[in-house]
Amino acid sequence: MIGCTKLLCGQATVSEALNYGRDTRKLPPHLLQFSSDARPLVVWNTTNRCNLLCEHCYINAEDKDYSGELTYEEAKAMIEDLGEMQIPVLLFSGGEPLLRQNLYELGALAASKGLRPVISTNGTLITPERAKMIKEAGFQYVGVSIDGAEKTHDKFRGVKGAFQKAIAGIKNSLEAGVKAGVRFTVNANNIQDLPAVLDVVEKERIPRFCMYHLVYAGRGKEMLELDTTHAQKRETIEFLVRKSFELKDKGVEVEILTTDNHADGVYIYQYIQKHMPERAEEVWQLLKMHGGCSAGVKMSNVDPFGNVHACQFWGHRTLGNVREKKFSEIWRDSQDEFLNKLRNKQAHVKGRCAKCKYTEICGGCRIRAEVVHGDMWAEDPACYLTDEEIGIVDTSTEQTG
Repeated sequence: MIGCTKLLCGQATVSEALNYGRDTRKLPPHLLQFSSDARPLVVWNTTNRCNLLCEHCYINAEDKDYSGELTYEEAKAMIEDLGEMQIPVLLFSGGEPLLRQNLYELGALAASKGLRPVISTNGTLITPERAKMIKEAGFQYVGVSIDGAEKTHDKFRGVKGAFQKAIAGIKNSLEAGVKAGVRFTVNANNIQDLPAVLDVVEKERIPRFCMYHLVYAGRGKEMLELDTTHAQKRETIEFLVRKSFELKDKGVEVEILTTDNHADGVYIYQYIQKHMPERAEEVWQLLKMHGGCSAGVKMSNVDPFGNVHACQFWGHRTLGNVREKKFSEIWRDSQDEFLNKLRNKQAHVKGRCAKCKYTEICGGCRIRAEVVHGDMWAEDPACYLTDEEIGIVDTSTEQTG
């Protein structure tokens, strides 16, 4: 996760992160990405069931009952273990988490164990009454997926009226005292709507906007051909940089972030080098603290059936199951070769990623590499930076005198 506003506008500093010891249990939410310990943020897909049918869903969720999902007692045992492990955040995702039975009781349990419970939702089910229940349960944040202007969003979500209900869900959450934000997954079919979505964010005073790059998993895998081009990715980050400064100058408090393409961090660092060189070293240190892709390091996933994965997009590789072994034991298994490699990715990446001088703050997306190249350690096909920008020197041309 790249904090555009934090890095560009100086809203996070190295000294501030160090003041908290970079400890996930002490760091305020806006500094969690700069933690130093191995306790991961856990994304729990509470259920596969969903009331919508989104084109880019990474777990192929549908509106039907699924057998075999974690029971209430099994979920409680997992949350208690996560509490003992002192993980920083438990993200209740789906499917649609508001369709999960006992959601509020489980959220309250997580809060009581010292976790930060948050929700990732399509927002359509958040009525004023449910927003109040979310607040009372102790959830600290609600992230609502918006995929474009109204027409685009409803098409992606497969249900007419989904956009208006999602915006209402955000407003209901904010009015209930729960921080809420927009999650936007960019692709070739909605990139033109990015400015319109940010206009809505500004108009409604929504405090957080997170743009996700497309990861080829679930139904998103079928959308590989709909990923944005390298030129579009560059235009997108250029737009978000301008927007970050524009909103700051207007006095509009909106945090802009991007996720799933750490080339954005390199781009921002080089922008700072050029335009604000006095801040370049601090931004570099913050990016090093973050460390690039967090899968298997600061990020993990538990699916509805209790299977543990390196992140929510690694569903085809299972590390273990919480019904058979505690999450803490699975995560700390020093013999797991896959995890060990993810935690030392600089030693294993190939191609342009291996030659890149920014590997320690990026490392590329291993999922995209696996889908496109058949090798998880190959170069990330979504890197839009030029060879010159990442420090690759062309030695193929012979020098002539």
